[in-house]
Amino acid sequence: MKVKKGDLIQVMAGKDRGKRGKILRVLDRGKKVTIEKLNMVKRHSKGRDGYRTGTIVEKEAPMDVSKVQLVDTKLNRPVRVNFKIEEKDGKRIKVRWSKKLDVTLD
Repeated sequence: MKVKKGDLIQVMAGKDRGKRGKILRVLDRGKKVTIEKLNMVKRHSKGRDGYRTGTIVEKEAPMDVSKVQLVDTKLNRPVRVNFKIEEKDGKRIKVRWSKKLDVTLD
């Protein structure tokens, strides 16, 4: 996956374009992400039998992963993510890598 839970990302398209946030959840096998305090929607909840009143709740809605880009924390700018196979302790592992900056992102 190009993005993981806890990554800092920047929104590249939509109503929150240019804003940054942390990924809370990755859904649909990496196709959608939920970002902290971005893409907020209002949901109405119905009251139940007199013990709970109806309210309007604001929460984060999932956003398509194609609208976001990973932010490199060292350079503080969005980067495109590629993958590279590296040898570590005799094992081959797949790491996220920025081709333009020639930097490992993991």
